[in-house]
Amino acid sequence: MREILPVLRGWYGAGVPFGLATVVSVTRSAPRDPGAAMAVGPEDEVVGSVSGGCVEGAVFELAQEVVASGEARLESFGYSDEDAFAVGLTCGGEITLLVRPVTAERDPGFGAVAESVAVGEPVTVATVLDGPAPRGATLTVWPDRVAGTLGASGLDVAVTADARGELALGATGVRHYGAHGERREDAVSVFLHSFAPPPRMLVFGAIDHAAAVARIGDFLGYRVTVCDARPVFATPKRFPPGVDVVVEWPHRYLRETGTDERTVVCVLTHDPKFDVPLLEEALRRPAAYIGAMGSRRTHDDRRKRLVEAGLTESELSRLRSPVGLDLGARTPEEVAVSVAAEIVALRWGGSGTPLSGTDGAVHPVGRDG
Repeated sequence: MREILPVLRGWYGAGVPFGLATVVSVTRSAPRDPGAAMAVGPEDEVVGSVSGGCVEGAVFELAQEVVASGEARLESFGYSDEDAFAVGLTCGGEITLLVRPVTAERDPGFGAVAESVAVGEPVTVATVLDGPAPRGATLTVWPDRVAGTLGASGLDVAVTADARGELALGATGVRHYGAHGERREDAVSVFLHSFAPPPRMLVFGAIDHAAAVARIGDFLGYRVTVCDARPVFATPKRFPPGVDVVVEWPHRYLRETGTDERTVVCVLTHDPKFDVPLLEEALRRPAAYIGAMGSRRTHDDRRKRLVEAGLTESELSRLRSPVGLDLGARTPEEVAVSVAAEIVALRWGGSGTPLSGTDGAVHPVGRDG
């Protein structure tokens, strides 16, 4: 939903009601993860997508209906072998959508959520899907405050605790509760949609490849920083707009920079005086991915130096070097695709092999952070 929030924020601020459809769960193969959203606003304008085109026509009509009725609806779409013309997913999976009307009167906290997402403040929105609590009721949870209610104080307390846990992980999904907050499977279903700030990509070494890696990192939704100790190379004009450029010794910059389990570190310096102290720092702190560019000879020399610096085998096992998947890449742009492919594969547990040579679901069930 993050990508369509600027438009929704404009509709909301103008006092225009709109229908919002959000993917809340998927089974088997499905083209979009929980959290993906589509909205229908004034003059039938449509933004976003929930299935990549399979069911958008039906969802368009549903969104119009919920705006007219003022009542939220929970709808599932799957694949029908019996009726080839039925609305459904050609990929064979199933998605469940919550389609609800959004107005200032019904959802007074929506503007605050959109503002938080816009400025990078973490927030989770808990929405009732089913059960005795009112469907579509929302509770908005920040790390330090809460707004709204799901209809019962015990339920609000339990959901608030879970929402903050999900927010710390950047996770999104459905939880089940009793009417008063007991953790049970047979009462209230609540969708917890976390909006954590974009993950960071730290690119070290302002070489030609860095611009391509920074560009694809920005495309994938990372907040990208490029760092190099050489001011002649670390200039903003060499990099895409929106990329932060820092002139500093890489290991010093990383030492003063926070990382977490979603942070990506790309070391493109392939110069021992830069990359050995940098990797010594990186491999001892949280990160989702740590990759280093260089030949196999460079890697062997680098690894020897890191062992001499005192890194353990467990710490060294986190290093992806040489960086990227084997795509036969030659140009900086192709290398960037190789690096991005390895990052995505590691994030979602992909094998990196051609899909034509694999079995099972093309779109494994995942979570949209």
